[in-house]
Amino acid sequence: MGQYKSGSLTLTGAVSLGTGVMIGAGIFALLGQVAELAGQCFPAAFVIGAVVAAFSSYAYIKTSNAYHSAGGIAMYLKKAYGKTVITGFSALLMAFSMVINESLVARTFGTYTLQLFDIQQGSFLIPVLGVILLVFAFIVNISGNDVIEKISFSMALIKIGGIAVFGIVGLWIADFSFSQTSADVSAFSPMGFLAAIALSVLAYKGFTTITNSGSEVEEPHKNVGRAIIISLLICTILYLLVSLAVSGSLSIAEISQARDFALAEAARPVFGSFGLWFTVLLAIIATVSGIIASVFAVSRMLAMLTEMELVPHSHFGMPGTVQQHTLVYTIVIAIILTIFLDLSRIASLGAIFYLVMDIILQWGILRNLRKDVKANSLIISIAIFLDSIVLCSLVLFKASSDSMLIALAFTIMIFLYIAEKWFLKSNGTSESN
Repeated sequence: MGQYKSGSLTLTGAVSLGTGVMIGAGIFALLGQVAELAGQCFPAAFVIGAVVAAFSSYAYIKTSNAYHSAGGIAMYLKKAYGKTVITGFSALLMAFSMVINESLVARTFGTYTLQLFDIQQGSFLIPVLGVILLVFAFIVNISGNDVIEKISFSMALIKIGGIAVFGIVGLWIADFSFSQTSADVSAFSPMGFLAAIALSVLAYKGFTTITNSGSEVEEPHKNVGRAIIISLLICTILYLLVSLAVSGSLSIAEISQARDFALAEAARPVFGSFGLWFTVLLAIIATVSGIIASVFAVSRMLAMLTEMELVPHSHFGMPGTVQQHTLVYTIVIAIILTIFLDLSRIASLGAIFYLVMDIILQWGILRNLRKDVKANSLIISIAIFLDSIVLCSLVLFKASSDSMLIALAFTIMIFLYIAEKWFLKSNGTSESN
């Protein structure tokens, strides 16, 4: 792990990492929350979220074809804005969003695991199990790319196949009937639906982790973009299948009551006790692979930011490389968030940070890199518009129900901007394009 190994990740490995992050967060962590916000239309929220993510992914694909590196988004931001405060600030937002996603998936792991036992959901064991998962992910990541790819690929096969079976069998048993959710028309609100789309976008943002392995993927000029497209297609199909199966099994009220473990709750009437075990084991596999893939990506991006001299670095007496140090920092921050934040707040905070970063990156590519990467300005403009709509909707919706969360999000963003500006100035780094 002392240096990045060119060609050490295959196309299959890159797809496994991308789907690993998306499926871990999207289905098991976010399905219940999306359904609670969108009401009976929550399957449509996942489809529209896929459309938003698809428009967003266009800029990443075009940029990755021109510039591939282990820093991924950090490198794209530097190409678009130069060595500036906005580059460091935006990259840190993405890094924080990814670490928040890790804590989201870690708590989901604990929540689903406890479904196998007669233990109250508010138990302290949820963050404890989450911390154990994060430590395991650290061990896997420190072991090297070969280990990461083998584990990610094997888990990806199991969870994709298993979730597909859940969705298809669930629809068949429900006789393709959606009377449970369709009868609950009062659960729908336009603002809630748009906020649900914002959370569903978070379920697809795992495709960005593929860009962080750009210098390690075989034939990166072709395969990074291919891996992004394949990952998005796989996850869109799976999310739609499962959300339709759940809507045929549970009412919106039942999904809302079990929002942190909605898939396990939906398995009870459809598959019985066997289904509960089946779903929980799938959740464990999906969350484990999701954490491994996310840690893999964010540690590389932070290492790239360090090499660009856009963030401070201290080894705190630890041996090893910068990337190994950032791996430790990533795990430590994720552990802290796992202990102190609940699933709903973690998800919303992660979505806000990601959407702000994505708008900044898309704008930078549109203004400064469009000709270099041969991108279509209309597609990027649509991506910015869609991002802005769902971001504003999520902020307004949460401001009315959880104003402290919005205050925390803006406080963190202001702090990151000021800290980045101070670091560049104190480090004697002049901003350059």
